[in-house]
Amino acid sequence: MSYGGKKDEDSDTGAFFHVDKSTVLQEARAFNETPINSRKCRAILTKILYLLYQSEPFQIREATETFFSITKLFQSQDVALRQMVYLTIKEFANIADDVIMVTSSLTKDMNSRGDVIYRANAIRALCTVTDSSMLQSIERLLLQAIVDKQPSVASGALVSAFHLSSQNREVVKRWVKEVHQAVDSKGAITQYHALGLLYQIRQHDRMAVIKLVQNYSKGSLRSPLAYCMLIRYACKILDEDDGSASRPLYELLESWLRHKHDMVVYEAARAICNIKDISTKDLFPAVSGASRP
Repeated sequence: MSYGGKKDEDSDTGAFFHVDKSTVLQEARAFNETPINSRKCRAILTKILYLLYQSEPFQIREATETFFSITKLFQSQDVALRQMVYLTIKEFANIADDVIMVTSSLTKDMNSRGDVIYRANAIRALCTVTDSSMLQSIERLLLQAIVDKQPSVASGALVSAFHLSSQNREVVKRWVKEVHQAVDSKGAITQYHALGLLYQIRQHDRMAVIKLVQNYSKGSLRSPLAYCMLIRYACKILDEDDGSASRPLYELLESWLRHKHDMVVYEAARAICNIKDISTKDLFPAVSGASRP
């Protein structure tokens, strides 16, 4: 048995090596067939995604026709096929025309009380095809998703909101209450994403960021990733600090050297070592803490 050899590399790309765009677009006519052959359609969608990831150029007309053929696959209840549909919709969102026509199907999946996979992925796809003029029409759905009890659904909404904030900052700023609720949720990954969005909203307000770090440094977080991100926010404050907040923040960093998760300890030690003009006395806890057994 060989590992990592040339034959293995050839076999990985062999299935798609001779994929031709015109042939794949002809095969995509299968999306209009009744009944839908889920396995066949998944294979065709995989080829389309391969071409897109290889930067194969699609004309607007080609992309639009293929996009609307793909939307007919919403009639199938095959979970694996639906996931492929979501991925392909996201990739065609910036190429095809009139992609907002798929909004009703995605909204229906967002409101589904069935498979959680539908809801989380539908949120991501919907936010990709949504423009600024339509954001307010789905705002209520996104707010409900942010505070959803399912971590995958809440995280999908939070990450989507993070991307939307670059072009719709004022709209996303109104969601602070729901984002705070997500930070206080039981899901570790939800806390991580919610904390990132909260910082994204408040990053230009120095006092608000200091308050954010202080409030969530008291042990309310369950996610070690969230603590690592909190440490990095503290570092940014220290880099810009005039001296008024440096000592309290250093004491916070020093306290995280005794955290139960090693990644938090190492992140805190790294942060302390990067503080400008730090004394040997203040540096010692970081060195000794990072070298603990």
